[in-house]
Formats: sequence, C-alpha cells, structure tokens
Amino acid sequence: MNKLYLMLLLSLLLTTRLCAQTKGSLKGIVSDEQNKGIPGASVLLEPDHRTVIANRKGEFIIDQLYTGTYQLKITAVGYTAYTSEVEINPENNEQIKIRLKAAENGLDEVSISSSHKNPDNLIDMINTVMPSTIITRKAIEQMGSRRLDEVLKEQTGLAIVNDIGNGNRAVGLQMQGFDSGYTMIMIDGQPMTGRNSGNLDLSRITVSNIERIEIIKGASSCLFGSEALAGVVNIVTRKNIKAAQGLAALRYGSFNMVDATLEGETPFAGKKGSVYISGNYYRTDGFNSNPYLIEGKTAPPFDSYALQTRAAYQLNAVNTLNFNTRYATRHSVNNLNYGVKPSTDVMDERDLNGSVSLNSNFSNGTRLKSQYYLTRYQSGQDFTDLNSGAQLPGNRFTQYLHRGELQAAREFSSRLSVTTGTGAAYEQLNSVSYRGTKTMTNYFIYGQADWRATGAVQFTGGARFDYHDKYGSKINPSLGLKFTPIKDLVFRAAVGTGFKTPNFQQLYLVFTNIQTGYTVLGSEEYAREIKILQDAGQILNIWPVANRIGALRPERSVSYSTGFTLTAIKSVKLDVNVFYNDIKNFINSEQVATKTSNQQIFSYVNIAKAYLAGTEIGINWSATPSLNINAGYQLLYAIDRGVIDSIKNETGLFAQVYDTEINSLRKSERSDYFGMANRSRHMANIKFIYEHKAGFTGSFRINYRSKYGFMEANRANNFIDNYDTFVSGYFLFNLSIQKTLLNKHLSLQLTADNIFDYRDQLMPAQQGRAIIGGITYRFFK
Repeated sequence: MNKLYLMLLLSLLLTTRLCAQTKGSLKGIVSDEQNKGIPGASVLLEPDHRTVIANRKGEFIIDQLYTGTYQLKITAVGYTAYTSEVEINPENNEQIKIRLKAAENGLDEVSISSSHKNPDNLIDMINTVMPSTIITRKAIEQMGSRRLDEVLKEQTGLAIVNDIGNGNRAVGLQMQGFDSGYTMIMIDGQPMTGRNSGNLDLSRITVSNIERIEIIKGASSCLFGSEALAGVVNIVTRKNIKAAQGLAALRYGSFNMVDATLEGETPFAGKKGSVYISGNYYRTDGFNSNPYLIEGKTAPPFDSYALQTRAAYQLNAVNTLNFNTRYATRHSVNNLNYGVKPSTDVMDERDLNGSVSLNSNFSNGTRLKSQYYLTRYQSGQDFTDLNSGAQLPGNRFTQYLHRGELQAAREFSSRLSVTTGTGAAYEQLNSVSYRGTKTMTNYFIYGQADWRATGAVQFTGGARFDYHDKYGSKINPSLGLKFTPIKDLVFRAAVGTGFKTPNFQQLYLVFTNIQTGYTVLGSEEYAREIKILQDAGQILNIWPVANRIGALRPERSVSYSTGFTLTAIKSVKLDVNVFYNDIKNFINSEQVATKTSNQQIFSYVNIAKAYLAGTEIGINWSATPSLNINAGYQLLYAIDRGVIDSIKNETGLFAQVYDTEINSLRKSERSDYFGMANRSRHMANIKFIYEHKAGFTGSFRINYRSKYGFMEANRANNFIDNYDTFVSGYFLFNLSIQKTLLNKHLSLQLTADNIFDYRDQLMPAQQGRAIIGGITYRFFK
C-alpha cells in the first residue's frame, strides 16, 4: 500500500512540471427541436469530468479549460443523447448551439451521463470526490439480470454475502469490507427498511423498473446518515415522461423461474403532468447448494408481486408536485429435511413505500424540495414440525419509518454551489423477538459546498449534525479535493467521519432458530436471558468474551480515500482508488456461550479498534467501436486491532491458537490471523461487452472471489486462523446475448448464469447453472 501511495505522489510531482497555460471556456445553449431551451440538461466534458447543468434558458458555461480537443456529451431525460468533439481555443469565445431530438422510445434510449440532477434528492450522488459508479438501464439489460443482488455482485468492491448463522434468507451487500448494515440502500432517494439479522435481502427487489443505480463508496454518512459508513446504493426508477409508451416482457428459465413485467407511461394536461406504472411478477423454485439436505432448498422458493407508480404535475412555472408509491409482496414455502427434524418453513413479506414531495425551482437558481416519506415492512415466519405437527412461531415483525426532510440547493456561480438539508426520522419496530415496541428518533441537519477554486482545483466540504434520542448528538465533517493538472489526469482525495448507532437487533433481539437451535441475544437482553437459560440448566459454558458484553456504544469511523483517473489514450481509462477506514467501537457478532445441546449462543460486543483498508483498480478499454472491455480488482485487509495487539503482547484472548498439526495450544503469531470473517483478500471481475449496429448485443462476464474465513472449526480462540473453516476461492462465468428487431420494438434475449454450475454448501444463496430466455416488446410511436 505504501508503494501505491508513493506512486501517486510521484505522479503528482511529475505533473507539476507542466507550465500554466492560457485557458479558454465553452459557452452554449441546449434547446429542443422548437428552439426552446431545455433547463436541467446535463453537460459533460471529457476527459476532465467537468459537468454543469443548463439553467432555465438552457444556457451553460464551462471555464478554465486548457487548449485542446474535448468530448462533449449532453443528455436530458426524454431526449436523445448528443455527443461531439469540440475544440477549446482561448481566442474563440463564441456560443455553441445544441439542439436535442425527442427520444422516440425513452424506455430504451434514455442515456444518463456520469452526472445528473435528480428530483428525488438534491444531493448530487455522482459528482463527488468519493469513488462513484452509475449502472445504467442499458447495462442492466445487457447483463440479463433479474434481481438487484444479481446486478450488484458483479461490481468491483461489492460482494453478496451469505450468513448461515442467521438463516438461509440472511444475505446482504458487503461494500469495501463493511457488512451490509453499513451500506444505505435507497429507492428514489429514500432509505429502505426490513433487515433480517442486519442484512437487507436485495433479491426481493426487481430491476424491471430501474432506470439506473447510483453507487457511492466511502464515508457518505456525512450527508446520508448513520447507515452509510460504507457508502450508498440509490435505486432510481422511471420519471420525467415525455411521450406515451409501454413495455411488456417475459422471461422463463431454470428452477422454473418466471419473470413477467408490464410498464406504461404517458404525459397528460399538455405535458404538465405525467404518470408511470409498472407491475412485476417473479417466481422461482429456489435451489439447493447443500448435499446433506435430503429435502428442501438452501435458497427457498418464492413468488413475489411488485407494483410501482409515479406521478408528477407542474403546478406552475416554479412548483412541481410528485407522488411515488411502491408495494411488494413475497410468499415462500420451504420443506426442510436434514434427516433429523423435518419441518416446513413459511414466510410472508409485505413492503410498502410512499412519498409526496414539492419541488420548487426559482428564477435565481435556488431549488427546494420538501418531502414526507413512509415505509412499512412486515415479515412473518412460521415453522411446522412435520413429526409432531406442532406449529412454532418464528421471526415476525413490523417496521415503520416516518421521515420528513427539507432540502435546498443553489448554484451561486459556475464555481460555487451549496446543498443543505434538515429533517427528522422516526422508526418503530414491533417484533415477537423483542420485549415490547421499540422506537428510535433522529433529528439531523447537513450542508455541503462545492467550490472550484481554479480550473484545475475543486474542493468539496460538508458536515452533518445528528441528534439521536438514545445516543445524543454528533457532528460528522468531510472534505474532498479534486485536482486536474492536465485534461487526461484527475487526482482525488477525501476524508470523512462517520457515526453509527446500534440497531434494534443488536440491542434487543431475543431469537432462537427453530431449525438449527442457535440463539441470538441483543446486548440489552443478554444478562436476563442468559440467566433464564442457566436456571433451566441449558448452558454448558460461557466464553470469556461474554465479559465484554455491556451497553453498546455508537461506532465512530474516519475514512480516507485517494486515487486518480487517467485517460492514457481515448480508448483506455484507468481508475485507481486507495481507501482506509479507521473504526472505533466496531460492533461485531460473537459466540459468547454454548448450550448443553452444543448449539451456539451469539451476542454483540464493541471491538475497541478495527480497520478496513485496500485498493480498487478499474480499467475500461474501448477495443473497437463495437467491443468494450471492463476489468476491476479489489485488494482488502479487514483487521481487528485488538487481535493484533493481543498476539504481539502475548496476552489476552488471542494470545494462543490451537495448532491441529501438533494437536496442542501454542503461542499465536501474526501470520495465524487471517482477518475478519466473511471477507476475501482478493476480488476481481472482467466484462466483455459487444454491440453491433444490426441490433445484436452480447456480454461475457467473469467474477472471482478468493477464499474467506467462514467460522471457527477447531477450538475457539475468537479469531479466524488457518485451521478454521474457509470458503474456497471460486470463479463464476456469465453470458448474455440480445437481438432487437422490428425497429427496436421487439427484443429477444438468452442468458446463462454460472455456466460451469459452481456450488458450495457454505454459500446457500449461490444458485447453480441457470439458462433463461426472454422476450420484450416496446410500444411507442
């Protein structure tokens, strides 16, 4: 890592040899076919990554530009994207005029650049010094993906993790080594609820109505809140309709998978208003990755329905009213039989999200958004013992989130823009696993300023103040720098702080898995519940780590990131990012006791110090006009400093390790410690994407994940060592091809996921080979 930092420093020093040049500017106006200015059009200048938004008249200006040739990209929702080369000459300051054509089939053709203005959230999710990514609708279609987890697991720095200890449905998203509880998942700028043991199961979210996915990595909690220490994933659905159109799609494939979608959208009232509606039905028989399972599936079968509606109406030249609702259900029945206690597991989920907002765009450039948001997630699970016929209640809860927020944004000049916001969130959880109704309330205020000091230097600074009714107040600042010494090279650096309070589960959960017998106790409930089990004679032993259980403290983090983007030649782009997250009071799940039945008891403790550090590298190569190759790699170190200190000082919980080769305890060494469980040291991917003018597209994708620690297998020493159980490293191969016909009205698709049928019983959510065929018809004039 030190070598990489040295390389970055040397590169920076070398670029300073460039002499200052006379700089020019680019001025223009974006209009439609009737010469009417298009406000909000996104203007992107590559390779500088300079982005501005056209004003109410469609005018824009980008200054402080070096002399040379640039690639100009202009996009606006509802219009066909515009791309051309422009020459920047300090002696030529004439205004250019760009006329955009209305998109004939916006469901297919809308192009989103690497920056945009989102009416659902005035915070610019992508124009940030933090590492960021956009996954477009086009890219999702090329992958042939059906659920959100399938899309995200193929992105650099992201992994879908399986948590057998918390049940076969407990899968979640890991970002840069952080568990899924540290990544905020949002739909149209609002957070989702409904986590199973801290994990938000992304397989319950269909991608059928997703316009794009925005990803920010790093200490985003400065603006987004305590669940965003690792970053943010924002799912953006269809909006800004300009013409009546529709879509019907059907997919069928392995495991009796059926995915059916109907979409329709239309403007009304002379295009002052618009409405969009989408319905999706999805079912699967599930799949099994465990050879010891006699009957049933490790990934349960389910069927689900999802309905999404959006509506907008322009009240006047300033104000627009927006409505958004989403309702989804999922029903699952899974018969399980390992040869001992056959049972039936039935689970029902209902997920409701709704919001109403007023967006105001004033003539002086100020934008306001006032919004109320409600989400309700309900989950019910029951087990039936097939031997006795007895029905046993499982995990069942209802979670509410009420959130009100006011945002304001203002571009004071081409050099300075400010975004601020304030609001409150009230969360309530009713669960059979908790004693009584639990509530949490949080009040917040935040602000961020983007200042372009010169044409080459841009600063971003912000802060967020949170007041939590249980854990008090905290201020989290952040600061970022973007430096563009030459147009082909951009350096980034950022530092930010984070603050995360314990969640309901970590505090109050009292849960026993009926099938496997393990128990999870929240830290607030541990003392009482463990005494009940002791009095009942059910405790075999309590581990020394249990002495660390107490009142959980909020986690604090400081995140650093630095990197650069280099466009060596027009067809090759290199992104490098180095990150380091220093965490205090890290909350971790630990086994704290063993029952007389040899089943495990878990609870939650604060780890004094931990760090997550690594490097991400991405390469994008346009090999030919038709072939694009993307490759990504992540190196990750996830380390508990307490383990390292204990080994170094030869004292404490981690000073000894059980060596299976000598069948005895010995002194621990640094090389014995592999790192935190469920985290791979190496992850990589490569994508080959081919597009032919005749309407044929194809993608071939390879994903690799190196081995990672799963659980202790010899004697408990509270850290993953080389004698414990690991998930072996593996490759996954995926293929998708698509052909459009009838002037892009009809498209046919064939997808093959996990071509070589890789399975592992320690990865219950990893499906085997899946072959899927699909047909889509688009209705437009």
